[in-house]
Amino acid sequence: MPRPTAATRWLTGALLCSASLMSASVAQAKDQDRLRLRSLAATCAQCHGTDGHAVEGEALIRLAGLPQDYILSQLMAFRSGERKATIMHQITKGYSQEQLEALAKYFAALK
Repeated sequence: MPRPTAATRWLTGALLCSASLMSASVAQAKDQDRLRLRSLAATCAQCHGTDGHAVEGEALIRLAGLPQDYILSQLMAFRSGERKATIMHQITKGYSQEQLEALAKYFAALK
């Protein structure tokens, strides 16, 4: 078997390095997405508790672990005015459809 040339070794090394950098970029992007989502969800913590765990005995419901479809349907009902609220109709209007979907998925995944 012929020995790899210096150019072949260099090219192989460059490809491995670029693959590592791409992998690190993807991981960093995922971390940023998680942080962005947690920042969105932090708005909910004031009333619904940290990570969706409302204080027991309070009037507001726990969001953690509720079905994703249910959470999203309630958020959309607040936004449209179909479901009456003191402040949720204003809060939901500040989020995009994509953000509301992400929040519903986030809280549904929590235990």
